[in-house]
Amino acid sequence: MNMVAVGRPLARARDEVARGILASAAEMRAEVRIDAAGTASLRFAVANVRCGGCVATIERVLGARADVAAARVNLTLRQLVITLPTPQTNALPIVEALAGLGFPVTPVTSFEGTEAGGADGSGVSKGLIRALAVAGFGMANVMALSVGSWAGAEGETRTVFHWLSALIAVPVVIYAGRPFFSSAWGALRSGRVNMDVPIALAVGLTLLLSLFETVSGGAHVFFDAAVSLLFFLLVGRTLDHLMRDRARSAVTGLVRLAPRGADVCQLDGSLVWTAIDGVRVGDVLAIAPGARIPVDCCIIEGMTDLDRALVTGESVSVAARPGDMLEAGTLNLTGTIAARVVRPASESFLAQIIAMQGAAENGRGRYVRIADRVARLYAPAVHLMALGTFLGWLAYTEGDWRRALFVAISVLIITCPCALGLAVPVAHVVAAGRLLRLGVLMKDGSALERLAEIDSAVFDKTGTLTTGTPWIADMAIGAADGAGALALARASEHPAARAIARYLEGAAAIVSEVKELPGNGVEGVIGGCRARLGRAAWVGEIAAVPAGMDGPVFGFEGRPAVGFALSETLRPGARAALKALQAGGVPVAMLSGDAAARVAGVAAALGMSEAVAAASPADKIAWLESMRGEGRKVLMVGDGLNDAPALAAAHVSMAPASASDAGRTAADFIVLRDGLDGVPQAWQTARDTARIVRQNFMAAFGYNIVTIPLAVAGLVTPLGAALAMSASSLVVIANALRLSRGKTRESAAA
Repeated sequence: MNMVAVGRPLARARDEVARGILASAAEMRAEVRIDAAGTASLRFAVANVRCGGCVATIERVLGARADVAAARVNLTLRQLVITLPTPQTNALPIVEALAGLGFPVTPVTSFEGTEAGGADGSGVSKGLIRALAVAGFGMANVMALSVGSWAGAEGETRTVFHWLSALIAVPVVIYAGRPFFSSAWGALRSGRVNMDVPIALAVGLTLLLSLFETVSGGAHVFFDAAVSLLFFLLVGRTLDHLMRDRARSAVTGLVRLAPRGADVCQLDGSLVWTAIDGVRVGDVLAIAPGARIPVDCCIIEGMTDLDRALVTGESVSVAARPGDMLEAGTLNLTGTIAARVVRPASESFLAQIIAMQGAAENGRGRYVRIADRVARLYAPAVHLMALGTFLGWLAYTEGDWRRALFVAISVLIITCPCALGLAVPVAHVVAAGRLLRLGVLMKDGSALERLAEIDSAVFDKTGTLTTGTPWIADMAIGAADGAGALALARASEHPAARAIARYLEGAAAIVSEVKELPGNGVEGVIGGCRARLGRAAWVGEIAAVPAGMDGPVFGFEGRPAVGFALSETLRPGARAALKALQAGGVPVAMLSGDAAARVAGVAAALGMSEAVAAASPADKIAWLESMRGEGRKVLMVGDGLNDAPALAAAHVSMAPASASDAGRTAADFIVLRDGLDGVPQAWQTARDTARIVRQNFMAAFGYNIVTIPLAVAGLVTPLGAALAMSASSLVVIANALRLSRGKTRESAAA
């Protein structure tokens, strides 16, 4: 044999395989998303995730890998987010490891990914409903037949009843039990166990024991228990799935607001339709009336009216003109406009909302960690308990294996921790829906848990307690100073800078070397001279600032500075929001970087007794640290770039939708409405959710404490175990759904 001739095709085959692997690795690298902080992450759709045990298994296995910095599974969206140690990390081995666990994944990207993550929702729901209908039909008929058997039928009559029950129960169990059997088999084939393994084992053993009794002419069979167990399990699973479908619909509804592409203006004036992922920062878009804004952008030409209900919750149209920022997802109503892209689609306002809504149950708070630990220990503990029960009863009954197996099956059924697995995520998902109706988005369930714990609240002033659009009264300013101030104002997103830019309409000077210092202002070089716009003390380091100026100041280096007097309007609902918190026992304070006179005026208007003025970002963090040192758990509400460090340092934080990118990123909650009434409403929702979660845990643990000893003692039949276990899950779901009946924004305000 010519070994060389054989070796060449093998070498070519190996080369082709290697090229394929490299291509796959390249595809994985292309799916890596890098955020503003430089963190690299991947998002996958995981169709086989079915329970808390699956979530715990994936996160535990991935958490032990050196090429994974963090992993979080969202059971509602059936998505997995993996944080990589470096953007260059090869994700292909991670994908292969997940496939080996029995969880094949597919990459998902931005908007399509969010939709794909829940793409199997409708199909799975229909399959569960069909299985539930079949199980219900089988249960009704088998229960009717079992009445005769349990009423004392004997001889041939009893045998006929048993065989008829078998003819109904066997196909029903095979069809209706597929969701549990396929999940259990997939887990076992991958060398692991999940919550469906003991369920499948209990149903299968009950069916086999009943068939054995039928064939051998035994007096009792348990087809009714097997079919009833499946029916009640499917009731709980179907309700859970439908509820998660409803949660997914909130996300997919937002996804549908995102256009798939945009008309990009070319250098020759032509328009080219470009897919949304191909739109780049700096591109100029032409947006026609009736179209939704595809990405965050700034109007450079044209005027229009906007429907900003997505951002503000109000359907009243808002006029927009050159210089105004447009959020992705808002609706252009009247005019054709040209707008310059300021953020890619993956970082737009709409993308942030979708990501936050989808992450509602991703948090790892105290109760979630408890449930995770229980889910991790559940399967081996249940199997050992059932085996111990079987051996104990085998010894007690002196070899009566039927009785011993009967009791062991009851233990397998009754110990299913469905209620415990649902206790936290169900409540968090329902709470996320309630918050969305109130105009509040949360990043994860742990933030909700922390919000329920607060004992004090602190608010920024400008853009938070007051509207984000201060205005400037008439004033005299020279042409050179005006052009310079306008140039620096346009380089900042601070509300005061925006007010100055609106006031100083006209031609701006050419500015270079622009840099913004949070808490101070903006600096740049204009005509070879350094210039600053911001706090008086900071500008006074290079320019001559007259005494008594407490508003924004502009000045060239070595020249007299000019000041701007800002006027502010209280944000709608600010006074009522503060009173609601105070009435609930949460003292409020103001922490502002503004001048003392304006801070005191706003504090007096709002009835706030504690207000700190001229606070730099470092001062705000120091204040929060001092509160933490006193054992206080503080809610921070702020909006500006200078508030981002304080928002991150607080026990829990909120930011209005008008906040800076850094503020929205650092905050745990985003308030979409113009008013502040969402703050106390979110706090009340958090408290309600914490109470519901505690009740669910008490119900779940109480159920196990009461029923497990009864099952081990042989006092519960498999049918009774099925009823009890399913009832506990339904109680938890029904209790969580009470959150959806919380007061809406309108009713709360009434």
